Amino acid sequence: MRIDHVAIAVEDVEEAAARYAKALGAGGAEFETVPGEGVRVAIIRLENGRIELMQPTGPDSPISRFLERKGEGLHHVALQTGDIEGEVARMEEGGTRFIGGIRGGSEGTRVAFVHPKSLNGVLAELCSPPAAEGGAAAPPS
Repeated sequence: MRIDHVAIAVEDVEEAAARYAKALGAGGAEFETVPGEGVRVAIIRLENGRIELMQPTGPDSPISRFLERKGEGLHHVALQTGDIEGEVARMEEGGTRFIGGIRGGSEGTRVAFVHPKSLNGVLAELCSPPAAEGGAAAPPS
């Protein structure tokens, strides 16, 4: 596994994307809505990974609840794997708890969220890019 991205919950994804791109000297952001997670994301690509800014699309979004409780800030760290099913099974055998099952994420990835109680209060996402399915992890973007 390797770190794939850091996700940050924001109130206004357009404004946050402009701020991050300018501050980091990035070429801009790519936007996508992930209906299953109730978010609109801005993806900012860096040499060694990505920053994913997430804005809720409605009041029932987990990000909406996060913003109400904690305000804007770090939401989760994502770890890339080429075998999400195998990693989830291995981790569950060791006692790691997950929130829901494996599901679709941004850019066609498959994702699973590790419960924060399993990782000292940190929400982690396992993600498997489409190119990695059935083989080695895709190279960094």
